[in-house]
Amino acid sequence: MSTVTVTDSPAPAPAQAARPEYKVTGRRVLRSEWAKLWSLRSTWITLGLGLLFLVAFGVIAAVHYKSELDSGRPLRRDDVAATALSLSVFGTNFAQLALGVLGVLITAGEYSTGMIRSTLAAVPRRLPVLWSKASVFGLIALVVATVGVFAAFTIDSGLVSGTPAALSLSDSGVFRSLLGAGLYLGLVGVIGTALGALLRSVAGGISVLVASLMLVPGLISLLPSSWQDNISPYLPSNAGESMFALTHDSTSLSPTAGLVVFLGWTVLALAGAAYRLVRTDA
Repeated sequence: MSTVTVTDSPAPAPAQAARPEYKVTGRRVLRSEWAKLWSLRSTWITLGLGLLFLVAFGVIAAVHYKSELDSGRPLRRDDVAATALSLSVFGTNFAQLALGVLGVLITAGEYSTGMIRSTLAAVPRRLPVLWSKASVFGLIALVVATVGVFAAFTIDSGLVSGTPAALSLSDSGVFRSLLGAGLYLGLVGVIGTALGALLRSVAGGISVLVASLMLVPGLISLLPSSWQDNISPYLPSNAGESMFALTHDSTSLSPTAGLVVFLGWTVLALAGAAYRLVRTDA
């Protein structure tokens, strides 16, 4: 009698769930950079400092002007020419450091931690990463700076009301100057982002930023006066200041010319960052 052996056939392997296909798009890169930016504690702290510098130093300048005027003593040359606008934008020199340094940290910080490798692995084309970082932070810096200068001007206008420095938002050139100050600080943030990607070093990026905005103008003042007149207006900081200055003379650029020159510096920094990002390894 024959014996029939029944062999259990192996159970079929479960079908693997189809993985959704993810496509790298500009919107998704922007959302990624937005999320990374706000996840950092330094973002909140530095943006808060930038806003504080704009409002606090603007108010301090107005209070000092009012106290000097009430004292009856002769005003200093700077105080004689002061306006509510010039007092309210007094803090831009300090705010530009906070916003510019944060811009450097956004890009150079990823190189120092090695996170840039994961970022570029997710976005192999690389350049969208730079454009997204610069766009996101530039917009945030623009909003924070604009809110700060308008808040400072609103407070200062009340403090110096009835004095020779009094101005209102409806006066000629005031609204344009306040917008120009916000735009200048927003572009400073973009330049900081570009310098961080170009130099890939937090210390190096901050050093170049501070030198270009604060040290180089002082060194130019050591040159002969004829050289100063030809070079000084086109420096980044001086061109930027002409964007929000209420009055101009032969030694300064017009607001439009200052904007064009400062945009040129911004594009130059971004072009250098883009070239190194594409040509060299992370």
